Amino acid sequence: MSFLAKTFSQVIARAGTTTALLSKPRYPTSLTYRLASGQSSQQSDNKEQKKYEYLLVDIKGKNSNVALVQLNRPKALNALCDGLMRELSTVLETIDKDDKIGCIVLTGSTRAFAAGADIREMQNNTLAQVVGAGFLDQWSAVAKIKKPIIAAVNGFALGGGCELSMMCDIIYAGEEAEFGQPEIILGTIPGAGGTQRLPRYVGKSKAMEMVLTGNRIKAKEAHQIGLVSAVYPANQLIDEAVKTAEKIASHSRIVVQLAKEAVNTAFETTLAEGNRFEKRIFHTTFGLDDRKEGMTAFVEKRKPNFTGQ
Repeated sequence: MSFLAKTFSQVIARAGTTTALLSKPRYPTSLTYRLASGQSSQQSDNKEQKKYEYLLVDIKGKNSNVALVQLNRPKALNALCDGLMRELSTVLETIDKDDKIGCIVLTGSTRAFAAGADIREMQNNTLAQVVGAGFLDQWSAVAKIKKPIIAAVNGFALGGGCELSMMCDIIYAGEEAEFGQPEIILGTIPGAGGTQRLPRYVGKSKAMEMVLTGNRIKAKEAHQIGLVSAVYPANQLIDEAVKTAEKIASHSRIVVQLAKEAVNTAFETTLAEGNRFEKRIFHTTFGLDDRKEGMTAFVEKRKPNFTGQ
């Protein structure tokens, strides 16, 4: 067995067995997404609630303005099966329309953010099937969410898991997190943005090294090369991500979305075009009540009261 094959096998071994990594859990789990933001837990629990098979969803923050979405296929190390990704897209789109929520934190378990796409699910697919069905098309919905998403990554973020984290706007990592694109070991290449987003994060040389060897990198190196914004002890990661999410959610919701769009445009266009786009977005904010309120509050030395208008 080659060194690279051994490396990938070690991931599976640490999960327990190959079956544990790739198969669906026998007993699907679920948790409520509580849309009511100003209620006690008991009041919220008594209301009609939406349950999910592959996700745990809750409301966090002192002002109940942060949505915490947790991937929940523990026996499969959160392998990203089609059902999970469809469910995630639906949930994120629902949260995106919720005026009470200003920011989203996406996480997994301590052992794995997501160990990759579900290999067993795609193993016997043919070229005609994947092209005809638009295989992985639904994954792009995550990158289209208007509200900021912070990926809080503990454990493995490999293959599709690494790609999913890069679809988010900010990545925080636990000290034991590992990132990688090991698709080359399986005889294929990344298919959900790995070859496109990774070079934008870490540069061509490092991206080539990771994609062509399948090697993983630790959280510390991921931070050094700019893949993640910060590294925290695993047991503090969620709290730190929620803390940042709360700060983002305290700003004008519409201005936050405009700022996110402006930064993302930097990766889609030339510097000159990007600067022109930024200027137009900047000018647009002068038509908003929140811009006037923000500047007035600054002059009056008080906290602004943003309304999203």
